[in-house]
Amino acid sequence: MSANTKEKKVRPVREPSLLIALLPIFFMCIFMGVGYVAMGFPSEPMMILTAVVAGIIAWALGHSFNDMINTIADKIASVMPALLILITVGALIGSWMIGGTIPMLVYYGLKIVAPQFLYITALLVTAIVSVCTGTSWGSMGTVGVAFMGVALGMDGVNPAIVAGAVVSGAYFGDKLSPLSGDTNLAAAITRVDLFKHMGHLLWTTASSLAVAAVVMLVAGLNIHVENSSIEKVTQINDALSSIFDWNVIMLLIPVVIILVGSITRKPTIPVMLLSSAVAMFNAVVVQKFSITEAFNAVVSGFSTTTMLGEDFDLGPAAADITSLLNRGGMSSMMSTLLIAFCALSFAGILACSGALNTIVNSLLKVAKSTGSLIVVTLVTGILTIATTCNGQVSLVLPGELLRPAYIRRGLHPDNLSRSIEDSGTIFEPILPRTAAGAYVATTLGVATLSYAPWATLCWTGVIFATIWGFTGIGIDKLTPEEQQEMLAELEREEAGKAHA
Repeated sequence: MSANTKEKKVRPVREPSLLIALLPIFFMCIFMGVGYVAMGFPSEPMMILTAVVAGIIAWALGHSFNDMINTIADKIASVMPALLILITVGALIGSWMIGGTIPMLVYYGLKIVAPQFLYITALLVTAIVSVCTGTSWGSMGTVGVAFMGVALGMDGVNPAIVAGAVVSGAYFGDKLSPLSGDTNLAAAITRVDLFKHMGHLLWTTASSLAVAAVVMLVAGLNIHVENSSIEKVTQINDALSSIFDWNVIMLLIPVVIILVGSITRKPTIPVMLLSSAVAMFNAVVVQKFSITEAFNAVVSGFSTTTMLGEDFDLGPAAADITSLLNRGGMSSMMSTLLIAFCALSFAGILACSGALNTIVNSLLKVAKSTGSLIVVTLVTGILTIATTCNGQVSLVLPGELLRPAYIRRGLHPDNLSRSIEDSGTIFEPILPRTAAGAYVATTLGVATLSYAPWATLCWTGVIFATIWGFTGIGIDKLTPEEQQEMLAELEREEAGKAHA
């Protein structure tokens, strides 16, 4: 009797057709496009609804609920080390903030503003601040706003060019910062070492920065200003000086630790923890904050109200200083982790149902060469960000979809991690209806379509990625040993899914 009952529970498993495999993607576009973009619903429940639809389809194809849960667990387990890095990044930002490292970089960056070099200065300073903070939005909302304020006080300055410079610099730094949540996520989802991913990304991002620098330098030489006002910059720097002590050597040590660790390819988490510990030392010894406040900044982030007191006078730049300093902490990474878990759940169910393989095989029919595979990746990333308007989803889905194809063709996954960055989160701020596009337009006061042509870094990356793909320049190949190891890993994952 029990044997017959067990036999009845065994259901035949069918492979999905391309139409069936694309149904979850279609519903993702509907839920994210209508729910998230049009209705303003949170993206996480929209992704969960999409996962539910994918789960119903997987069940109809013969897969059990346990099959889906096990595959999701495998997906999350595979990227767990990098997700731990995200939490460490939050701690690092909080410690750098209270220790004075990030404020010092902003302070000295703003002091070098010159009218004829305003555009290139905005580009480079925002890039430096973004590298050190790991946040494009934070950099645009602080030093970016400061540069826009300077621009409005200068005759002959085009605000759209300044905005384009700020956006380009912010996203350059965000992509090449070990503190960036998106950069960590791209490396995690493709299972590439963080610093290797950042180094490989230089092929496209550094090339794009060089183009942006030339554009900004040439445009800036045409500025003729007699009386320029930098009152906003002065206000910000005066407020920062009232809070922090600029012990340059001590405050640069946390940065040096990260740079040395990056160059020598040391394990990421220990390097970040060491840098964070030194920054906490600076917070207590140099900045005179208490040990409790230092630990609170690591966990919950820096807060001007909590750390300085409600009665502390930040002067006329209070709003800008609050926007700059109130960030970081391990808890600040929870939203990124949550969307990653939701997207991984959706991707896990797609993998369980076989939809991933069906979609990938169909895509690869038009990708006969390395260049065409790179183009397929870029198009997939752009379509994903355009339809979902979510940077994290635009990294997770193409990364999960296309990683096996890169390995089977002998291409290192860092080519994939670079391409999904070039076509996803970097492309996002020049699309008007995305959250990033709306944020930039609102924060900097320039319409998206006005600054987009000047945000050259955001769209030239796709061009350079295509060129390198078809020429073979800057394309990493797997050694036979590496490919064999990664293929064995893919086979184990497939075997584990079949066994489940």
